[in-house]
Amino acid sequence: MHAINDEHQHMPTKLFKKRRKFLIYLAKTLHQCGTPAYQLEGHLVKISEALELGGSFLISPTSITCVFWPKDDRENQEHSYIARVQPGDLDLGLLARTDELVEELCSGQRDLDDALLRLEDINNKPNPYPRWLIIIAFGLASSAFSMLMGTSWVDVIASFILAIGVYGLVMWGEKSAKVQTALEPFAAMAAAFGASAMTFYEPSINLPLVVLASIIVFIPGLALTVGLSELAARDLVSGTVRVMDALMVLFKLYFGAFLGFAIASVLFGNVLQVEAIRLPHWSGWLAVLVLSFCLMVMFKIRLKDAPWGIAAGFLGHGVSVIASAYFGTALGIFFAALALGIYANLFARWRKAPAAIVLLQGIVVLVPGSKLYMGLNTVISGKEILHIEQLGSQSFLILMSLVAGLIFANIIADPRRSL
Repeated sequence: MHAINDEHQHMPTKLFKKRRKFLIYLAKTLHQCGTPAYQLEGHLVKISEALELGGSFLISPTSITCVFWPKDDRENQEHSYIARVQPGDLDLGLLARTDELVEELCSGQRDLDDALLRLEDINNKPNPYPRWLIIIAFGLASSAFSMLMGTSWVDVIASFILAIGVYGLVMWGEKSAKVQTALEPFAAMAAAFGASAMTFYEPSINLPLVVLASIIVFIPGLALTVGLSELAARDLVSGTVRVMDALMVLFKLYFGAFLGFAIASVLFGNVLQVEAIRLPHWSGWLAVLVLSFCLMVMFKIRLKDAPWGIAAGFLGHGVSVIASAYFGTALGIFFAALALGIYANLFARWRKAPAAIVLLQGIVVLVPGSKLYMGLNTVISGKEILHIEQLGSQSFLILMSLVAGLIFANIIADPRRSL
């Protein structure tokens, strides 16, 4: 009888199970938002302490490992949880609402039962933006990228048309698992083939740039930045996995475009291209405005957070343009990332919200992944998409400058938050 009572005494209590359940659900939700591993692990430890639980976490892009124990009895009541998950997509609206919920729980405004129900409700919330608006945002984001590259109005229009077609493949991929697995090279191939066909009607199209613009949503610039940030934070497993996955996506996109151009060349032959009239310098600022609104839709950002993200886009672009004129492209990106990081951390302090809500919009405007794609094109084909000096050698330096700028920003202006 004494042995039974002793065993019962060491069994997990109902409250322990409930807190453990909440933390596991929270980990899955924040992972789904695309939160970097080192931030997510630190945040979960902080919330575990607030709930008076011991917790240890190991997060990677494809797995979640959690170990929980009552603070006063780790030896007898340690419980592990391991789950395989899919890499998360960026959903900044979900991130903001989840963070608000955690703040309410930790401050005593909600009890644990209410928080669990609210977390489930947040996860089941449909996309706040209608499908037609997402399609338009997809097309305009590609056009905005062309404008940022300072090409021509012809390229801007061609990018929009091709991007709408590419989004049709995205919708097909949502319904077919087989298409989803080959979506990146398939989309790039279709874009390259379509752009080649367009040159018969408009020979001034910059083929490689238009293809890059039409698939810009697939370019893993953010994933590379996050992966390098994780490596810089000594989160070696998650950082290595994320960087290798991003590089594989980049190679798949490039191969798809290469294949599309090859097929089009056999069917249509080569068209003699002519130089188009380039866009005026002010078009870059218009592009930032358009791209910021598109990102608001594509990242599912709440309307009340949108102005801060748009401001981040203008800040990043402005500092990048000014600093690049004095220090070159790579250091220009460093100063832009530094300014963005400080701005995002001050936003996190003042608004008591995750810095990523505004930071990621600003980083996307700097389009680091596109530089790497263009560098890859230069290395493989020997041809430059745009006349940028030493683009191939600068590509990796640009990404590292971005990461270094964000690290320095955390030193100068501590966000005082785990997210």
